[in-house]
Amino acid sequence: MHILTRSEFILNRDEYFQKILDGAVFVYPTDTIYGLGCNALLSRAVKRIRQLKQRQEQPFSVIVPSKKWIYDNCAVESNGFSYIEKLPGPYTLIFKLTNKDAVAKEVIPNLDNLGVRIPDHWFSKVSTALKIPIVTTSANVSGDNYMTSIDDLDDRIKHHVDFIIYEGEKRGRPSQVINLAGEKIEVLRK
Repeated sequence: MHILTRSEFILNRDEYFQKILDGAVFVYPTDTIYGLGCNALLSRAVKRIRQLKQRQEQPFSVIVPSKKWIYDNCAVESNGFSYIEKLPGPYTLIFKLTNKDAVAKEVIPNLDNLGVRIPDHWFSKVSTALKIPIVTTSANVSGDNYMTSIDDLDDRIKHHVDFIIYEGEKRGRPSQVINLAGEKIEVLRK
């Protein structure tokens, strides 16, 4: 495990981009808190995150490359358009997934709905540059406190990820979760 700054990540971006494409599991900053992520197209990488988080069934959300990706891969009803226009931002929007190949099946086991994010943060550009969705889940073991600084990253995660991009303490909280897959808008987390 290697801890690096944003500058180090950007300076060596080709190397780290390749690691992500190849299935690295890593911790990264967002506009809210630190996330635990991987290439959402690779089953083996998603399974590693499930083991680290000790979370086998609950779905993961993904950072997506663009708003167009959402329209191309999800069913967006009229109530979803205004929420998509709020992106980038601290929102996770849940839509019915129409393209089952858009993410590995382990991202949303036995479900048809997918949570999508475009954080208002430089890290979103990684998903855009690589043209892939990236798993986004809080960097913690399920049920424990989420990571806001390197000091509170659980050793069970810290010592089993490939790299950590660290930019100091975060004062945010997890994103607001809005379910737009049903007939009515449902706010699942404020």
